[in-house]
Amino acid sequence: MTRQAVWAVVTNMYDAYARGDRAGIDRLLHPEATIFDSEAPDLITSRTQLDKVRDARPADGPKETGVTPYDEVVDVWGDTALARYLLRVDYETGKPEIVRTTTVLRRFASGEWLIVHVHENTR
Repeated sequence: MTRQAVWAVVTNMYDAYARGDRAGIDRLLHPEATIFDSEAPDLITSRTQLDKVRDARPADGPKETGVTPYDEVVDVWGDTALARYLLRVDYETGKPEIVRTTTVLRRFASGEWLIVHVHENTR
C-alpha cells in the first residue's frame, strides 16, 4: 500500500500539471524541494526559481496534449521513497518525448508524502 501511496503522489502531480493547476502541483512539493527540470540547465532550489522557470516557458512552443508517467519502480525505506519512471510527453504535432525521471519523497509527521527532489533527463 505504501508504494501505491507514493506513486499516487507522483501521478497526482502530473494530473495537476496537465490541468494547468500550479497550486495543485505545489501542494505535493515540499517547500524546499529541489528540481532538475528537463528544460532548465541549473538545479532549482526554491519556489521562486521554479516559478521563473515556469514563467519562462514559451507560450508559442510545441503544444503539449498530455503527460503520462509509466513503467514505475518504487522503493520505500521508512519515511523515504524513491520513484523511477518514464514520462511520456505528447504534443499536438510531432513525436512524443520520453523523459527519464527520478523523484524522491519523504513522509512527514502528518503521514503525508511530499516530493523533495525531482530529476528529469531527456537523454
